[in-house]
Amino acid sequence: MKWTEKLVKKIGDIIHIVLNWMARLSVLVSKRSLNTLQIPFIISGKITNFFRDFSRVLGETFTALFICAIGDLIAGILLSGMTNTLEMLPGLLVLIPGAIGMRGNIFGALGSRLGSNLHIGTLTPELKKSPVLNQNIISAMILTVIMSIFLAFAAKGFCILLGFESISIVDFTLISVLGGIFSGALLLPATILISIKSYENGWDPDNVTTPLIAASGDLFTIPSILLAVQILLWIRNGYVDTVLFAIFIIIGIVGFIYGIKSGNHLKKIIVHSTPTLFLSSLFGTTAGTILNGSFSTILSNPSILALVPLFSGESGDLVSILGARLSSGLHIGSIESSLKPTEGALRNFAIIIILAIIIYPLIGVLAYFGLLVTGVESVGLAKMVFISTSAGLMLTPLMLLIAFYLNTISYRKGLDPDNIVIPLSTSITDPVANTFLVMMVMFTLGLSF
Repeated sequence: MKWTEKLVKKIGDIIHIVLNWMARLSVLVSKRSLNTLQIPFIISGKITNFFRDFSRVLGETFTALFICAIGDLIAGILLSGMTNTLEMLPGLLVLIPGAIGMRGNIFGALGSRLGSNLHIGTLTPELKKSPVLNQNIISAMILTVIMSIFLAFAAKGFCILLGFESISIVDFTLISVLGGIFSGALLLPATILISIKSYENGWDPDNVTTPLIAASGDLFTIPSILLAVQILLWIRNGYVDTVLFAIFIIIGIVGFIYGIKSGNHLKKIIVHSTPTLFLSSLFGTTAGTILNGSFSTILSNPSILALVPLFSGESGDLVSILGARLSSGLHIGSIESSLKPTEGALRNFAIIIILAIIIYPLIGVLAYFGLLVTGVESVGLAKMVFISTSAGLMLTPLMLLIAFYLNTISYRKGLDPDNIVIPLSTSITDPVANTFLVMMVMFTLGLSF
């Protein structure tokens, strides 16, 4: 009997152990199943919270980008009508993207500085006379002349280096400087107005002010270049153009010397901005050489020119919005200065990705109907949308990386993002954007490089 009792007891112990393990396993499976079932609800909740937290941001940025797109569209239509001028003045296309980008960089940084001064109280919305205001305005004037001259020499240098037929350095300089003066005369009051209105209405300058100023630069630059071209053709082949060239060079040198020997605020702006704008101009000129290298394709499809300011302008706006938001997040501590994107940075990435998915197809639609209204023959709605969307989605990941690492590295180095990050990020984006655009044009139209 004893052995049977032991056997029963042993079997009972085994059954007890098995039942305990089964109970534990059931609890574990239930927990895992419950967690798995909660995943869709967790994801849904995160998405809901994201859109609730950033609905205003998305609304502001999309509105600003749409307004900018209209300005860029007008610039694109004007550019598409310049094919005869571009043929008559070879190499001019190399200058144009850099000129467009330069206006946005100089006056975008000006608007950012004015906004910062309004917020900290060193400027008032009435813009009473003050050294800060005067020095900001003077800096924009000096930088416009200096960078216009540098841009002309860079464009001529690239043409020589790559073997492009081009106009003389005198012609490049007169078009660049006169175009800079004309567009600057319009952009200066526009920048001040946008800065004041953004401050008075509580707009977030990271979402609204910078892209609006950049779009104003795009809109004013092309007509200013056309006006400069007309003046050049009027005074060309005489002594007037040479005299003007010499005067502009002297003004640029004197202006730079005055800037670096003046008050601390003006000196700081000139010293910090000049190297950054030099780099930005080189990147912008690189973008122009990419377009000029495909000049025969552009001449046979002038509607492609309408996409250039739209695509590069909206791409620059997207990367500048991201750059400004990341910079603000780093300063207030909501984003860590880590070389690996943290949650705060990733949330801003998501905003730009959503906007890119909306904006790039819209660019193609706007370009097509804008050309349709003006009677310019286009490659067709489907192709325009495909070109802009595919090129834009290829560009978006690179924009995220450019803005993120420029902000992180510059913040760690203690550099002022108002003067550095936005100009560099938009200028680096320009040649990459034009490269992808040209690639997709070639692919879509079945052309060879």
